[in-house]
Amino acid sequence: MLSAKSNRYIAMLAAVVFVLDQFTKWLVLNLLEKGDEKILIPGFFKFVHWGNTGAAWSLFRGNNGALAFVALLAFVALFLTRHHFNSHTLPGQIAFGLIFGGIAGNLTDRLLPSRHEVIDFIYFYMQQRGGGEIGFPAFNIADTAICTGVGLIFLITWRDEHSPKPPAN
Repeated sequence: MLSAKSNRYIAMLAAVVFVLDQFTKWLVLNLLEKGDEKILIPGFFKFVHWGNTGAAWSLFRGNNGALAFVALLAFVALFLTRHHFNSHTLPGQIAFGLIFGGIAGNLTDRLLPSRHEVIDFIYFYMQQRGGGEIGFPAFNIADTAICTGVGLIFLITWRDEHSPKPPAN
């Protein structure tokens, strides 16, 4: 069973991620009109104010309620099974703190009556010669935290499975 100290570290990092995510989305909501863009590095990076009722890359667009339910199930399932993933170590605590904070941030967006969609605002792109753009889908702090946390879980699991094991007696 996880120690209370491990759970405390996970919860503290999740809270930091959640607050940072919600604060940055609040800034976007108050500084940019929906659909607006603010170019920071021409031809490469801009802040946008886009809503997403779907999942990553706007898959399943228009299914906000169902995706909120899936996010809640994922949150509970990860919470209940985290002891299977070496979450008592610092890297494991960081991974789960990032994932829980990210899920909570995007779930909050989906459930708030004033939003009912995830606010995405970080957008990397390349300008085409003809004037169009080729871009990576817009994302937010919560998305970044979830992806980083999942990547850490994969690395931790891979490392644990490929580390030398003591000989059996």
